Amino acid sequence: MLHNVDLILTLAGGLSAALVLGFITQKLRMSPIVGYLLAGIIVGPYSPGFVADADTASQCAEIGIILLMFGVGLHFHLKDLLAVQRIVLPGATAQIGAATLLGMVVSHGFGWSWSAGAVFGMAISVASTVVLTRVLSDNKALHTTTGHVALGWLVVEDLFTILLLVLLPAIVGGGGQSESVWHVLAVTTLKLGALVVFALVVGQRIIPKLLAYVARTGTRDLFTLSVLVLALGVAVGAANFFGASMALGAFLSGMVVGQSEFSSQAAAEALPMRDAFAVLFFVSVGMLFNPASLISDWPLILATLGIVLIGKPLAAFIVVKLFGKPLRMALSVAVALAQIGEFSFILAAMGISHGLFGPEVNNAIIPAAMISITLNPLLYRRIDGAVR
Repeated sequence: MLHNVDLILTLAGGLSAALVLGFITQKLRMSPIVGYLLAGIIVGPYSPGFVADADTASQCAEIGIILLMFGVGLHFHLKDLLAVQRIVLPGATAQIGAATLLGMVVSHGFGWSWSAGAVFGMAISVASTVVLTRVLSDNKALHTTTGHVALGWLVVEDLFTILLLVLLPAIVGGGGQSESVWHVLAVTTLKLGALVVFALVVGQRIIPKLLAYVARTGTRDLFTLSVLVLALGVAVGAANFFGASMALGAFLSGMVVGQSEFSSQAAAEALPMRDAFAVLFFVSVGMLFNPASLISDWPLILATLGIVLIGKPLAAFIVVKLFGKPLRMALSVAVALAQIGEFSFILAAMGISHGLFGPEVNNAIIPAAMISITLNPLLYRRIDGAVR
C-alpha cells in the first residue's frame, strides 16, 4: 500500500475481535469486558495471525481513559455520596488499606520493593464501576440501599484513584530525598488546587454557556463535537498547563457538565463514544498479556486472585457488619467488590511507566481481572442462598 493504514487495521481488527468475543461472552452470561480482553490477547503480539499496532492501540486507549473519566465525572453526584458517607468513607478506606497491605506482603515475597507492592496493592484494591453497575442492574439492586452503598463505595475508590494518579508521579519523581519529595508534593498540590478552582469556578461559568450556545443551533453533531472537545481539551489543558493527569482534567470537565442543565444530553452524546474507545482500552490491555505467563507466573496470579476474591471482600464484609448492617447487605457489598477492572489497569500502567515494576504485573492483573469479572455475577446470584 502507498500509505500507512495502521490505524484502520488496528480499529478494524481490534473492534471486530472485540465484537465477536464480546457477543459470545454476553451470550454465556459473562461480562463483555472478558471478551474484550480476550480479543486483545488474540490480536496481540503473543498470539499467531493478525497483530494490531501496539502504539496505535495505546493512543486509542488513552482516549478511552479520558472518556471513561469524563463519564465518571458526568455521573458523579456529591449528594449521593453524602447520603451514605458514614459507611462508605471508612469502609472504602479500610478496604483499600487492607488490599494495599496484602499486596505489599505478597509482592515482597516475590522480590518486589515495598513501594512497588504498595502501588500493586492499590491497583487491585479498586473494583470496576462498569462491572458493578451491570451486576447490580441485572439483579435489580441498583436503586436499593445496598446498591447505593456499593456505588458510593466505588465513588470513594474512584476519587482515591484520581488522587493517586495525580500524586504518584510527584512521589516517584521526588528523587528519593524527603525534602525533594515534599517540595514536589507541595508544588503538585498547589497546581492541583489551581486546576480544581479553575475548572469548578471558571468552568461552571463558561462551559454551560458554551453548551447552551451550541444547543440553540439545533445541530446534534455540533453538540456532540462540543462535548468531545470539552472532554479532550480540558484533559490536555490539565496536563500541559497544570501538570496534572489528563484523567483528572477529564473527570473535572465531566463534573462541570454533569452539574449543568445539559447533563442528560451530554451523557447521551458522550457515552457511545466512551463505550467505543473503552472497548479499545480493554483490547489494548489484553494485548499486553502473554499467555505463556500462566505457566511461569501462576503463583503470582493465584496470590492476586486470593487478594481480589478473599482479602478485599472480607475487609468490606467486616466493615459493613461493624456498622450494624444486615447480613445480606454485608454479603452483597463484599461480593460486588470482589473484582477488578479498568482503574486497576490504569494504575498498573502508571507503575510500569515509572519503573516500579516490569510488565509482568500485567500477567497477574489481567487474568485475575478476567476470572474475577467472570465469577462476580455468578457469585452475586447466590447471595440469597448463602444468607439462608
